[in-house]
Parts: sequence; C-alpha cells; structure tokens
Amino acid sequence: MIKTSEHAPKGIIKFVLSLVISLTIFLWSLDLMTETFQIIGNDTVIRLLDIISNPFVSLFIGIFITAVIQSSSTSTSLIVAIVASGSLPLQNAVPMVMGANIGTTLTSTIVSLSYITNNKEFKNAIATGVMHDFFNILTVTILFPLEWNYHILTELSQDITHFVGFKNKTATDVAVTHSGLFDYINSYLIGITSFKPLLILLSTASLFGSIKIMSKTISNRMIGTMREKFESVFFKNNFNAFSLGAILTAVIQSSSISTTVIVPLGATGKIKLEKIFPYIVGANIGTTITALIAAVNKSEAAMNIALVHFLFNLIGTVIFLLTPGIKKIPVIYAQKFGSMTMRYKIIGFFYILVVFFILPLSLIFLGKL
Repeated sequence: MIKTSEHAPKGIIKFVLSLVISLTIFLWSLDLMTETFQIIGNDTVIRLLDIISNPFVSLFIGIFITAVIQSSSTSTSLIVAIVASGSLPLQNAVPMVMGANIGTTLTSTIVSLSYITNNKEFKNAIATGVMHDFFNILTVTILFPLEWNYHILTELSQDITHFVGFKNKTATDVAVTHSGLFDYINSYLIGITSFKPLLILLSTASLFGSIKIMSKTISNRMIGTMREKFESVFFKNNFNAFSLGAILTAVIQSSSISTTVIVPLGATGKIKLEKIFPYIVGANIGTTITALIAAVNKSEAAMNIALVHFLFNLIGTVIFLLTPGIKKIPVIYAQKFGSMTMRYKIIGFFYILVVFFILPLSLIFLGKL
C-alpha cells in the first residue's frame, strides 16, 4: 500500500507533464505551419488551389491523407492551419473536412479483419468496424451535394461566427497577434531555413506526434480503468453510449482509438450493434474539439472551417440517430456487409483498398490532368 501511495504522485506528475508538453507542441506546430504557409508564396498556393478547386478531388484528398496518417484530428488541424494562413479558401476546404471524416474510419475496419479466423466473431467485428464508415459515407452522400450547390455548411458556420461575435482577423492579423511564446522559435527557424517546405514537414510531424502523445497518454489512463464498465454502465441506454463516445474522444483526441476499442466488444457479441452505434456517433462529435482548439486565436475563416467539422457531424447525428426510420440504416447496412464479408472474406480487403486508397488516388491523379 505504501508503494502505491508513493508511486501515485509520480504517475500523476508524469501524466500532467505529458499533456502540457504535447499541448504546447500542438499549439506551436500550428503557429509555425500558419506562418510558413504565408511565406511560401503565391506560386505554391496557386498549384495547391488548382488541384483542390474540384470539390470531388478535395473530398478524396481528405479521405486519402486521413487514411494514411490515421488521425482526423491531425488532418483537420492541418486544414485549419492552411485556412488560417489565407492560402486555402473556406469553400475549398469543406470537402476535405468531409473526406477526413471518412478516412479516419480505416483503423477500426482494419482491426476488425483480425477476427478472420472465427466466422461468427469476424461477422460481428466487420459490422462494428464498417458501421463508422457507413455513417460518415451516408452523411457525406447527403451533405456534399447540398454544400456543392447551396454552401449550407459554409454559410451556416459563417452565420454562427458572426452571431457569437468571433473577432474577424485576417491572415496578416494572425501572424502579428499569435502567441508570443512561439515568436522567437518560429522566427529563428524561418530565418535559418532556406527551403521553407521543410518547415511544413517539421510542423506536420510535430502536430501528428503531439496528438499521438496526447491520445496515448490519456487513453492508457482512462480506457484501462473503464473497460470493465463499458457494458454494464456506459451502454445501458443510447444517451449513455453517445455521451461516452463524445467525452472519451474529446479527451483522448482520437476517434480512431475510441472506435477501435469497441470492436472487440462488438465482435464477441457482448454489446449489440444497435447499442454501439450511438457511441460511434458520439465519437464523431467528440473528435471535432481538436479543430476548434486549433482555430482559437486564428482567423475567422479558420474558426469557420472548425465549425464546419462540428456541424457536419452534428447534422449527421440528427439525421441518423434522432430521425425515426432513418437511424437504423447504417446499422442494417453494416450487418448485411458483415454477413457478406463472412461468406466472401476477400470483400473486406477489397473494400479497404478501393474506398481508402485506389478510388481517392485515382481521382486525385485525374484531377491533376
């Protein structure tokens, strides 16, 4: 008992230090990225805009990038930083955010393939994994045409920022008013680096690493203590499941982790798909907190794109969790896909390759022609 009490303060100190350091790196990398994009120049920006001016290409860039780095928190934070720098118009960034929501579902789908040796568990695992995919794909199917034709997410986010009185900052204002804590470091790095894209790589790697550290630090501390309570307490009703998904994901900053930990419980049948679905929808809401944090003290456009991420998931929640009749569609399709994949296992691998890699890369390549 004495050893436990002696080690507890050390564990808490280590936990707090890890969070403080990772959050500091996260904020610094966003500042560096924003400044670097402003310095890189118009030629690079024009080439970037030529590629993503097509909303379909922008959508699939979001899918592919997020599938590769396996973190919608990282990819949406990147998008916020680019929008904040003034290099990327808000309307061009919206499809990328939609794509990021699809790309982040790859992890749980891959994890579900590990149950391939047990037919019953494999069926349930696949259904649990792809339910997240189908929810986001169906939400994109509904909202992408509406955004393309009527810009509903863009205009709604702008209305909200104006309503709450968010200060309208230009990209130049952001460069001048960002946190003084990072001024010296950024100025020094920009001054000694002749090839500025290296700073983009540095800030991206730092952003990705900081989010991973936060995710691992918090998930190891939280998920381990809650695992036994998942079934009896957190999935007692839809509200509990939704709240757990939202809060857990907001805290650990990774929907990839929070949705992956539920796959084993779905595979063994301990928790039914109908009870898991609200948890997954909640996780989608929780993951939007990262972009909102990243947008603080940035331009109005940066806050707008962060709100787009939130609104996209909120509208999807209203449609597929609260609307009678419609709310069962992702669960039903996931169950049918699980049954089909159990009979023809190659379908699971083919699905991952096509949706997350072959189709996005093909459209991105065609968009460059």
